[in-house]
Amino acid sequence: MTDSVLLSIDDRGVARLHLNRAELHNAFDDSLIRDLTHHLQQLQSNPAVRVLVLSAEGKSFSAGADLNWMKRMAGYSEAQNLADAMDLAGLMHILHTLRIPTIARVQGAAFGGGVGLLACCDLVVASEAASFCLSEVKLGLIPAVISPYVVGKLGASQARRYFLTAERFDAATAHRLGLVHEVTTADHLDEQVNSWIKLLLANGPHAMAAAKQLIDRVSHSAIDDALIHDTAQRIAHIRASQEGKEGLNAFLEKRPPAWIRL
Repeated sequence: MTDSVLLSIDDRGVARLHLNRAELHNAFDDSLIRDLTHHLQQLQSNPAVRVLVLSAEGKSFSAGADLNWMKRMAGYSEAQNLADAMDLAGLMHILHTLRIPTIARVQGAAFGGGVGLLACCDLVVASEAASFCLSEVKLGLIPAVISPYVVGKLGASQARRYFLTAERFDAATAHRLGLVHEVTTADHLDEQVNSWIKLLLANGPHAMAAAKQLIDRVSHSAIDDALIHDTAQRIAHIRASQEGKEGLNAFLEKRPPAWIRL
């Protein structure tokens, strides 16, 4: 039986999670959700891992929910549906809060939960051939557990359009909306991914983790005394850290910092 998710980690600490259900357009089911969550938990606790690339096999990035899974869900009680939804919510949350930078490599269609996956990633590059759709209302459903991340990327106004119309949009539109950072040809996807990897590996690992936490803390927060103190405390803490001291000393001494492997 072929693994639905493939994980590899190279000697630079670059991890690659690859959805491997091409025959099913990398659609979600409870098994795939468990596998992805398990792998992400492993990566979260592995200090040697520096960057994650999320990619997919075949024509589609992810078509959202698997048909057989949806058939099973149709017979679930509300309590069973809640437990099932919490598993998917847990997957989205751990991907969004992963301590390392995450890159989504989108080569084809991303529908429903597939849009949720890339919305949870820090950097997204898509092929010109990619397409996107938040199609849940066509089935009488809503994109509930992915909504905090998708609305965070699209904003409320555009979410109203695409959640309600379930219209398909192309990569150029996804870029304009802020869901995708770069659009390129299919044969240049890896070039863009590798360019980002090179940039990320040059940065302090703890600093990047702290920067991700900082963004979550200040986004949509009132600029009050509590926030001002919190941000001051964060920079004071990281300046006094081993990595902060190493970075400043390396800059002053005109040498590469210790986290750059020459």
